Amino acid sequence: MSSTFARRLAPADAAAYRALMLEGYERHPDAFTSSAEERAALPLSWWESRLDVSPQAGQIVLGAFDGDRLVGAAGLQFESRGKARHKANLFGMYVAPSARQGGLGRMLVQAALAQAASREGVKVVQLTVTEGNAAAQTLYEHCGFVSFGVEPFAVALGSAYLSKVHMWCRVGSLG
Repeated sequence: MSSTFARRLAPADAAAYRALMLEGYERHPDAFTSSAEERAALPLSWWESRLDVSPQAGQIVLGAFDGDRLVGAAGLQFESRGKARHKANLFGMYVAPSARQGGLGRMLVQAALAQAASREGVKVVQLTVTEGNAAAQTLYEHCGFVSFGVEPFAVALGSAYLSKVHMWCRVGSLG
């Protein structure tokens, strides 16, 4: 890889983000709750709104770049309800096949954890990973996530049902 880095995506990145994620939904339908068809039907404005750069945005998306090419993404959804504001949810993690095995996945997860830790009051980041996706689960474990349960029948994929492993990572003092 040439120069690789991660940064927060902005509305101007929406077309590249959309293309990358549609690739992910298409290549790995078992890894995502949304389908390629559902997301492809959404207008570009939906993707732009997901990339709100205001300091207290309800969600943020980080992108991994190889030079000027977006090759990975991971989002954080911040909980808005008062009793759950200490939690964020990691979503939409995807790295293009051509960019895998170079540490970009780890860089994205660590950047997401740093973003969560910098948000006032956030103490915990949670995620789900499809049961059996050993590579993804191992990545998350190496970044400090611990599994705390399995949700059976979490996602229907055609006539099959997939389970999701729930994981969490502390990013701030729980005191």
